[in-house]
Amino acid sequence: MKVIILSAGQGRRLLPLTESRPKCSLPINGRPLLEWQLREISRCDVEEVVIATGYAAHVVEDIVAGLDLDGLQVRTEFNPFFEHCDNLGTCWLMRHEMRGEFVVLNGDTLFEAAVMQRLLAERGAYPIILTADRKGHYDDDDMLIVSEGGRLERVGKRLGIPGVNGESIGMLAFDAGGGAAFVAMLDSVMRRREGLGSWYLSAVDALARTGAVGVCSIHGLGWCEVDTRLDLARAEEQHRRWPLLPPEGMAVSPVEDFQRSAAARE
Repeated sequence: MKVIILSAGQGRRLLPLTESRPKCSLPINGRPLLEWQLREISRCDVEEVVIATGYAAHVVEDIVAGLDLDGLQVRTEFNPFFEHCDNLGTCWLMRHEMRGEFVVLNGDTLFEAAVMQRLLAERGAYPIILTADRKGHYDDDDMLIVSEGGRLERVGKRLGIPGVNGESIGMLAFDAGGGAAFVAMLDSVMRRREGLGSWYLSAVDALARTGAVGVCSIHGLGWCEVDTRLDLARAEEQHRRWPLLPPEGMAVSPVEDFQRSAAARE
């Protein structure tokens, strides 16, 4: 299994923190967001990670070079057009990596390993599976979904609240057929005038109308999206509560160890 992480953007809403470094490199509880992603992925049934870079790519490359994740192969692919496209364009440039089974992951989604483990356990139910959560209130910044009986009907930020019953967390699994359909849809959208400014989930939304996309609920598991300073603070708070033991050889302070143990007992 391969995971493709989309980390080409700067994260302008986090300026000036991202003035010289990409959002995925910002520290959360002392380590880069990207490092936490890779450490959680290393707990899953994944052999390879490819990171799509763009803004300040050397910072991401330095993070990757400094990690040893017990056999998990990690490499980067540079998007030289990152300033001129949104993440659909980055996906289109990464389409040569989209063969066989793979996962697409947003570079600003922090998650515990159980989230990806649950997604991978549901492989085979649909050609494409979107990971989603639910909550009591949704705002304009959420990537909203409408689903019925485990099947995705719509995904987007402008669906209107009636009928919305979840939000995409920015993690999707594809089988070989689903990946091929996704690549074909990416190519179709990129041929249109609006292609460069589109989100890749607009392609998933189109495929959902064919019945090819299922929904994996990860409600109750730990994850968060980092777009703003408030998100960054919330991410640190939530991350400390996740009842996870550190990987072998990873130093943990007595205070952090106590916090994690206390959270696990609650």
